[in-house]
Amino acid sequence: MTPEELFSTALGLGKKWQVVECRFEGEPKQLELRIEHVRTEDFDCRLCGEKCGIHDTIERRWRHLNFFQYRCELVAKVPRTWCRKDGVHQVQAPWAREGSGFTLMMEALMMVLSAEMPVDAMADLLDEHDTRLWRVLMYYVDEAHAKSDWSAVRRIAVDETSARRGHRYVTNVLDAENSRLLLMVEGRSAEALGAFAKALAEHGGDSSQIEAVAMDMSPAYVKGATQYFPHAKIVFDKFHLMVLAGQALDEVRRELQREGADLKGALWSLRGNAWNLSEERQVQRKNLSRQYTKLGRAMSLRETLQAIYANPERQVAEAELQWWCGWAARSRLSSFRTLAKTIRQHWDGILAYFDTHMTSAAIEAINGTIQLAKRMARGFKSFVYFRTAAYHRASKLNLAVPTMT
Repeated sequence: MTPEELFSTALGLGKKWQVVECRFEGEPKQLELRIEHVRTEDFDCRLCGEKCGIHDTIERRWRHLNFFQYRCELVAKVPRTWCRKDGVHQVQAPWAREGSGFTLMMEALMMVLSAEMPVDAMADLLDEHDTRLWRVLMYYVDEAHAKSDWSAVRRIAVDETSARRGHRYVTNVLDAENSRLLLMVEGRSAEALGAFAKALAEHGGDSSQIEAVAMDMSPAYVKGATQYFPHAKIVFDKFHLMVLAGQALDEVRRELQREGADLKGALWSLRGNAWNLSEERQVQRKNLSRQYTKLGRAMSLRETLQAIYANPERQVAEAELQWWCGWAARSRLSSFRTLAKTIRQHWDGILAYFDTHMTSAAIEAINGTIQLAKRMARGFKSFVYFRTAAYHRASKLNLAVPTMT
């Protein structure tokens, strides 16, 4: 078997194509395989489906998998056929996607690598410009995302995450039932929900199918959910409310420090849940709560609010939350009085948690995955790149990994 026959077989060219020349030259050295069509073979027209004769050829070049450690490229004189119905058309090469400068096998390698490393690192590894790699990644990710079926989506979670420095944010919409990133749009306005409503229709769904939307207390998201998903129940995330309670506690701590209280080194003992603290920090928390009655009241308010969320029955939880708001209003702690007012203003959405038990925990995890990808890549040059990386890692897409046909 000649080298040309060997490479023809290895590339799986079939009977219509053959390697006619192998070149191993240049500096640095690279392998170039020249391919031609078998002149006795005709090609099926992609438009009329009939056998069409060869009109002329045009030379094309594709990057292939390395030959050992050496760069390998395929060069072919691709025929153009004459169709009686539609004129001249270029034959599709079986080893490459139309319009791509890479072979299918090379693109398959890129898709495997892109799941494990940033595109910049992949570009260094493959000795290619990152822009060319982004084009390939965007093609397969956008194709898979466009084909995603959202007809079964009933509950969604909405949250924001930073895209770049300078308070530039994006809005993420997640399928709350299977932790799948559905959509990422620029900004954090009510129109982000409008963009999702439009995308939902394009993916086989309808706004009327959305039963519940979990979110923080952002007025923009509330406005968007009310406008574009009027039949959905708005659910305010319990973790967001507990963050507000933690901030209220933190304000009490700062007030005490301004009054001269000795709370040096106590910051991390007073934050978070007691079961996550070391024994030493738990003891410090208890002692400080006894020593400073204002801090003790604040700590009791925070922990009681958390305990209310453990109640499985809405009616009981509603009664306890009513009692808690009264306690907070009488506590002489301005930050907790403000929190009680906030709770009353968002009463229905907060109580909706006890009907749905929806939280934004999953979307926070997705945001963490997205931010990790951003840090690994040391940022992204554009929002489109950022969105592509997010969909690739968090949308559970059915990517059509290319293969030779």
